[in-house]
This record gives sequence, structure tokens and C-alpha cells, in this order.
Amino acid sequence: MTERTFSFEFFPPKTAEGAEKLRAVRAQLAQLKPKFFSVTFGAGGSTRDRTFDTVREIQASGSEAAPHLSCIGSTRENIRDILADYQGQGIRHLVALRGDLPSGTLDAGEFNYANELVEFIRNETGDWFEIEVAAYPEIHPQARSWKDDLANFKRKVDAGADSAITQYFFNADAYFRFVEETRAMGVQIPVVPGIMPIGNYVQLARFSDACGAEIPRWLRKKLESYGDDLASIRAFGLDVVTDLCDRLLAGGAPGLHFYTMNQAGPTTTIWQRLGLS
Repeated sequence: MTERTFSFEFFPPKTAEGAEKLRAVRAQLAQLKPKFFSVTFGAGGSTRDRTFDTVREIQASGSEAAPHLSCIGSTRENIRDILADYQGQGIRHLVALRGDLPSGTLDAGEFNYANELVEFIRNETGDWFEIEVAAYPEIHPQARSWKDDLANFKRKVDAGADSAITQYFFNADAYFRFVEETRAMGVQIPVVPGIMPIGNYVQLARFSDACGAEIPRWLRKKLESYGDDLASIRAFGLDVVTDLCDRLLAGGAPGLHFYTMNQAGPTTTIWQRLGLS
């Protein structure tokens, strides 16, 4: 059995206070020895400098950083510059995404899809980078059909992706079905489930509506029933997400990728409950 991989995702902080808090969070999560910390990249590169700063800090601390790189709104020249910068820092891991255009922007740039970005990275840098791509067990919200979405995923793999991280989900069957169908298409790369701890129902509902991640009706209604009782939401959320992770790992998932929301507590608690340490 191949070794399972675990990873944690951050977003670049906006303030000096946020950066200081993230250092403490990172130090706590680093004790769990993840394979890497990924760092998001805002729409159209809107957080570019803050992403770079966060990535440099992670790399300098001795952990492996895996910066997100989104191609929408980018040119080949500026992607080439970013790749050279990352190579110069000794970064060997990327999360290659299509990304979203910032609101009010019409120019999609020189890339239309993530598979074009993956192909460009491979042509420019060979095997220097381990490349992660996104997967959508519940179908990308802009995909025309399930079949189209699977074909889009396979194009990213054929372009040179090494592994995939899924959008978060709360339905394990959706993940297992996605893996089964992509395997039937000849896709053999690891597909790591993305895990979203539940701490704030209003925030979770907003994120989920925006990204197409489904909150099952039973779960939505149960979370709504707690109203403003955040302690109960968190306690129930820990039970639900721990059970989900347990089922995924028992079913053969090759690891877990936690969307930490720049917090250490929920992820650490789930980790301990799963007995991963």
C-alpha cells in the first residue's frame, strides 16, 4: 500500500496581524508533519504578492510549500516569471488551477483551461514540479454535464498532472463514484479528498453556494437548528467531518487535504480523533 499523504491549505493573510496569527497556526500544524502546505492565489492573481510572501515563509521554515497558480487573467510571460521565481526558491510543488476572473474583468488572458496551464508548466520546466490539479466529485458548477466534467479532468491528467485534490464535499459516495469512473477512463493518479472542517454554518453555506459544493439537506437542517450556538455547531461539525474522513480513509482514499481557513484547532482535533499522529 502506498503511503498516505496529508496536507493543509492556507490563504494569504491581508494584515500584519493575520500574518503573525498564521505563523502560529503553521507552527502548530507543522508538528503533524504534513507533506506540504498549499497557499491560495486570488482571482486573476489578486493576492500574488501576499501569496509569494507566505510561500517564502513556509519554505524558509523547513516545510514544503505548494503555491496555487491560476491561469485565468494571466499571460505566458508572467506565468513563466512566476515559475522561474519558484524554481529559484527551490519550490518543487504546485497546485495548477484555472481560477476565476476578478469581478469586472473581461480579459481571460492567454489560457482558458487548467490543462493548458499544466501543459505549459511541463513544457517550460519538465519534471521539476510535482503538479496537483483540482477534481470535482459533485461536478464543477460550470460544467455542462457529468461526462464533460470527467473529460475535463482527464485532459488535465493527460497534460501532465501528478495528483489531484478535490473540492470539499460531505457525501463520501460522490467521491468514491468519481474515483471509480475516472479509473475506468484510465486515470491512475491519486485523487486526495479535500476536507472542510465545519466551524461557522453561515460562512460554510456561502462558500458552498459559490463553489458548487453540496451540503446535504439533513446536514444543512441540523446546522440551521443550532442557530447562533457556535459551540454546538462546532461540536456537531467535528463529529460529521471526522466520520467522513474515517470512511474515506477506510475506503482507500490516498490521504486528506484540509482546507484549514487559517485555523489550527478544528483540523488538529479531527487529526487526533482519527488517530493519525
